[in-house]
Amino acid sequence: MFTILLAIIYLGFISLGLPDALFGASWPVLQPSLGVPLSFAGIITMTISGGTIIASLFSDKLTRKLGAGIVTSISVGMTATALLGFSFCSKFWHLILCAIPLGLGAGAVDAALNNFVALHFASKHMSWLHCFWGVGASISPYIMGFWLSKNEQWANGYRTVGIIQIILTIILFISIPLWKKIKTNNFASDSKEETPQPKKLKEIFKIKGVKSVLFAFLAFCAVEATAFSWTSSFLVLGKGFSVDMAAKYASLFYLGMTVSRLVTGFFADKTGDKKMIRFGYTVATIGLLLMILPFNNTFICLAGIFIAGFGNGPVYPAIIHSTPVNFGKENSQAVVGVQMAFAYTGSSFMPPLFGIIANHINISLFPIFLLVFLLLGALLIENLNRLKK
Repeated sequence: MFTILLAIIYLGFISLGLPDALFGASWPVLQPSLGVPLSFAGIITMTISGGTIIASLFSDKLTRKLGAGIVTSISVGMTATALLGFSFCSKFWHLILCAIPLGLGAGAVDAALNNFVALHFASKHMSWLHCFWGVGASISPYIMGFWLSKNEQWANGYRTVGIIQIILTIILFISIPLWKKIKTNNFASDSKEETPQPKKLKEIFKIKGVKSVLFAFLAFCAVEATAFSWTSSFLVLGKGFSVDMAAKYASLFYLGMTVSRLVTGFFADKTGDKKMIRFGYTVATIGLLLMILPFNNTFICLAGIFIAGFGNGPVYPAIIHSTPVNFGKENSQAVVGVQMAFAYTGSSFMPPLFGIIANHINISLFPIFLLVFLLLGALLIENLNRLKK
């Protein structure tokens, strides 16, 4: 039973990653077909992010009332419906309507799954599960690319991923009794896992150390999202790479994160969350310093990007997994939900902020911008550790 549910949760994390890279892969073809400016992509991504933040903030109430299994099943069903809706869009405002359930579904499933795994599974599974998120995020662009090669059939790309999500939704609904049995049997849990009433936002902020971890999450996701968005431009405009070479190597940060989550999963249980977070921040700092070095050396720059991503890899899963220990199992769902909201706030607003800096100052500040947020996150986590002694 335990193994079956774990496999289903792995599928759930793949489904969480599937939609994340799909819109970006389709926009170059979707935009001219709709006849809207290229910049309108930001409207869709901000709509998705807004829905995700709202769902994350309400995840505590939803999960306590319905249970993690039902919330995850409904949320994946919402993303499936939204993706199928995208495939039939002929007007830009249709995309906006579909982006709303996509964001809401993503936020709810993210918070519910992360907290359930933090409560019931070992640290290594949290690391590997987030690695599987990377698998989902890697698969969807290839699916879209396949259909785009067939006379630019972007709609079929959305339909294919939507159908995959429907299949996963059916599997999740069938598995709901397993979620309840895991909870009843108290795997790594106790009777204080839930309280009669969900926490209000002001109550969450009053919990000792919560503010530190929330802003640490914002800073961490600022690093991750800015790296995803601006690495290619930095390589071209800041390091003199050719456009095709930059496109080829821009995924090194993401690849480093995925490899790291796979590798560190083997050591996560023995090392512990606190040491794993420190290891990640230390390695990521080394990688960013290599990127800052004023040497016109291709290998050093690319190695720095990969190392920075490798360091970032274990931080997110370890912070999530340590939430029940830091704040109590009775508070973990509430805290995880707000952590997700702050995470998406960082990933939504910090990349555009760097865009302004790059436009008005210099894009070569890219690794310095990342380093500032990385060190800020590390200081906030150390402050949390001090408060919890």
